[in-house]
Amino acid sequence: MFARHDLIWLDAQGWQGCRDGLVGKLDATAQAALARWQQADWPAIVRRADVDMAVDEVCLGVALPPDPDSGHKLRIALRAPVANVRRTRVPLAIDAVLASAPERWRAALQLLADDVGRHDLTFGIYGSLALQTLTGQVYVTATSDIDLLFSPKTTAQLGQGIALLQQHASALPLDGEILFPSGQAVAWKEWVQASGNASRVLVKDAGSVHLSTMAALLATFSE
Repeated sequence: MFARHDLIWLDAQGWQGCRDGLVGKLDATAQAALARWQQADWPAIVRRADVDMAVDEVCLGVALPPDPDSGHKLRIALRAPVANVRRTRVPLAIDAVLASAPERWRAALQLLADDVGRHDLTFGIYGSLALQTLTGQVYVTATSDIDLLFSPKTTAQLGQGIALLQQHASALPLDGEILFPSGQAVAWKEWVQASGNASRVLVKDAGSVHLSTMAALLATFSE
């Protein structure tokens, strides 16, 4: 029903249930931050399912901005009933984050967005740049990457997208994952570095992390 990196907006009852479940587990600062998240109506993000998650639940996460002094990033794991999900959407398009991106990235990001559109590819943004766009808070630092979720529909699109990632990585700190039709995801840099169809790569899906061969992932395309 939901995929990793999807954005989820909860209703008031869902937020209250999440906060009640964390009483005694979070300090006052984190509790206040979570209350502010609800008040601002910012989305939570779908994370990998816990092993004991009920069938009518969704596992979510809220990542707070890095501490300006220590750089520490607090991530809060939540669970909510599916019935309390008010709205959902896939990660933001590249065009949607341009205005929030640091000036040093904007021209190169626009070129990437243009190339993605020209090839009719599907790329989404998650991670620090997406959160900065969604909340208006400062997430992107001098060491931040740009996390991209690339969702090819065919092996031809896979090749085109990988070529674009390699090309634009010379101007941008690109990171992120390839999302295969099966819902399995692989870091695009690991995919590029793998040596052949028999090579095994680390795969993340809705509920697990495991190894798979490149051939098995390529077989998930229908064409």
